[in-house]
Formats: sequence, structure tokens, C-alpha cells
Amino acid sequence: MKTLRDAAIGSTVKVRKIHGEGAVKRRIMDMGITKGIDIYVRKVAPLGDPLELTVRGYELSLRKADAEMVEVE
Repeated sequence: MKTLRDAAIGSTVKVRKIHGEGAVKRRIMDMGITKGIDIYVRKVAPLGDPLELTVRGYELSLRKADAEMVEVE
């Protein structure tokens, strides 16, 4: 299983599934990360956390712990 955390910088990935429970899953979905959406991985912060993403035309920073819950292809 490949997660958003594993995606290479400069790549575009498609969301397959969001793992996790309740409030955490809801928060990720509220940010616009839903099944079938393309996410562009812009860069990773100098210390490796967070990831900078482009989702639905806007910039988003996401912690690696949250990125691990997003399964991509």
C-alpha cells in the first residue's frame, strides 16, 4: 500500500482511500482530500514535516502522520 507520505516530490497522485477513524478522517476530508482527487506534492519542509501539497487548486500543508492515512496510486 502506497500512502501520500511515500509520494515523490513533484509527483501527482490520485487518492484511493482514506484510512483512520472519526474526527481525524473527517478533518482530512474537510481539507478537500477525498477519493478520486489528484494531489500534487509540491515540496517537503526542511526537517521533513509537513508536506506541502496542491489540492483542488489551493495550497495545503499536511503532517506526515496525517499523510500516512491517505492511500494513493
